Amino acid sequence: MKNRIFVSVLFVLVIISCGKGKVKVKDPILDTNKVNVVDTADTNITHTSGTQFNADSAYAFISKQMSFGPRIPNSTGHKNCGDYLISTFKKYTDKVIVQSFNATAYTGTVLKGRNIIARFDEKNPNRIVLFAHWDTRPFADRTEATKSQPVPGADDGGSGVGILLEIARQLKASPAKIGVDIILFDCEDYGDAAGRPESYCLGSQYWAKNPPIPAYGPKYGILLDMVGARNASFLKEGFSRQYAANIVDKVWNTAIGSGYGAYFINADGEPVTDDHYFVNTLAKIPTIDIINKSSSGFGNHWHTPADNMDIIDKSVLKAVGQTLMNLIYTEQ
Repeated sequence: MKNRIFVSVLFVLVIISCGKGKVKVKDPILDTNKVNVVDTADTNITHTSGTQFNADSAYAFISKQMSFGPRIPNSTGHKNCGDYLISTFKKYTDKVIVQSFNATAYTGTVLKGRNIIARFDEKNPNRIVLFAHWDTRPFADRTEATKSQPVPGADDGGSGVGILLEIARQLKASPAKIGVDIILFDCEDYGDAAGRPESYCLGSQYWAKNPPIPAYGPKYGILLDMVGARNASFLKEGFSRQYAANIVDKVWNTAIGSGYGAYFINADGEPVTDDHYFVNTLAKIPTIDIINKSSSGFGNHWHTPADNMDIIDKSVLKAVGQTLMNLIYTEQ
């Protein structure tokens, strides 16, 4: 996760472009046409879209990402996971854009990054965009004892991606009335813990300054960050309220109306400098952040080796995923 600085900042982009690669991997997701998949649906919850989000499938997508090891830019695990994400999106949509770039990290290391964009109903001008980041932090620097270890990233990165991959699978099976873009940002978490928020979110900064889709203008965006951990809850994050208050209300009303008010808390949270900050300020797309941050912080697993599959809760995945699907399939 990025450095949490709750003030407006000036930032300098030091990013240029580069290349990409491919690898074949096995899809971990059960074939629901052949297998009776057991979902984690609560029978007391209203699925207003008529389409149920499959939390077991999202969980499997997270587990698959974890199988590559830490997704640290420039590592083999990072490259192989990126190739897997691209090949998986290509199963669900005909339009996948890979935006390759070089980003200079605060350490001086040149990171080879890829933003991955999947488009559904590309010609539809009425569209929304869903974001997550797919890389993981190279330093578990929450404590001095673990700072030389990488963060596994089941929640911080993996959970948002897992939910969006499952939504992509559902959009393939049941197209929505609106166009949907899913964008996975790279090089989000290789930042300076000392207090420079512009050193994080390098992929979203590059994407906003170098738009790969001409005249891109979705109605709004939603970022998922740390959306799968046990005991998660989501407050109305500060920059989201500042730049897209009506979208915050729309999402929280959808969640509460769908029976997920225990997760989507009807209360204000602090601002978090995250990918959505740069989408709002650079790309000018009104975008909110669904992020697990309470007044006490981001959870005990944040930026530690404990950010592994043990902390992933399918009921949380269900709450977030079903809320988004109810929104997507009822959006006009």
